[in-house]
Amino acid sequence: MEQVYLSAETILRYVVEFSTLLLEFFGICILVFTGVKSFVLWIKKSDAIRLELAQGIALALEFKLGGEVLRTVVVRDWAELGILGAIITLRAILTFLIHWEIQNEKKELQEPGK
Repeated sequence: MEQVYLSAETILRYVVEFSTLLLEFFGICILVFTGVKSFVLWIKKSDAIRLELAQGIALALEFKLGGEVLRTVVVRDWAELGILGAIITLRAILTFLIHWEIQNEKKELQEPGK
C-alpha cells in the first residue's frame, strides 16, 4: 500500500510541475505577444497602446499566478510556503493595480475630446 501512495505522490508531483511550467509558458507567450503588438501600435501612433499593454500584462500575470497557486500543492516545508505566499501576494497586488490602471485608461479613452 505504501508503494501505491509513493507512486501516486510522484505522479502528482510530475503533473503539477508540468502544469505549472505550461501555465507559466502561456503567461510568457502572452506577455511577448502583447509587447510586440504594443510596439506595432506605438509605431502606428495608436491611442490604445497603454490599454492593450495593461490588459496583456494583466492576463499574463493571471497565468503566472495560476502556476504559483498550483505549485502550492507540492510544497514540503514552511519556508517554501512563505516564499510562495509572498510571490502570490505580490502578483495579486500587481494584478489589482493593473486592473485599476485599465479602468482609468478606459475612462480616459471614452472621454470626449480625447
